[in-house]
Amino acid sequence: MLTASVLAVVGCTTSPKGATATAGKPAQKAAANFSLKDANGAQVALADYKGKVVLLNFWATWCGPCKVEIPWFVEFNKAYKDRGFAVVGVSLDDDGWRSVKPYLAEKRIDYTVVVGDDLVSKSYGGVDSLPTTFIIDQNGKIAFVHMGLVGKDTYEKEIWSLLGGDQRAASKGDTVGAE
Repeated sequence: MLTASVLAVVGCTTSPKGATATAGKPAQKAAANFSLKDANGAQVALADYKGKVVLLNFWATWCGPCKVEIPWFVEFNKAYKDRGFAVVGVSLDDDGWRSVKPYLAEKRIDYTVVVGDDLVSKSYGGVDSLPTTFIIDQNGKIAFVHMGLVGKDTYEKEIWSLLGGDQRAASKGDTVGAE
């Protein structure tokens, strides 16, 4: 029972390996490029985001912790997109757009979402646990990795460490340097 509670809070597993919340700053490894279609059928390539800080989130509609994070990502996208930031969601739902499109509408997800596949998952080390989030710097290098649910403040601090801004001012909706 405790294990189920921990998984419900920390992460959803897609393999028998289990899920734990982990965070860290790996060696600056280049993020793997991919090209997948969004909900409108447009091709989305990670390479198109070079020069921006990208929060790349692997998730699924059935994942409880993913449901906790998504509103944060919507908020980050709205608050920071004009500062060189983007959110890209990669759904790993088995039935693809059949589950994802209604979910996007219901949750009012306004950032880019694609449906991933085994190839994309493997290119990121074999995503075994959801959510798994990579924060990628302006040069296309992976700066931070999180497996499982971590705090909103953790994401915000990491995003701002890469954007080079004043997190407190930005959190209040002010522009960087405004008083």
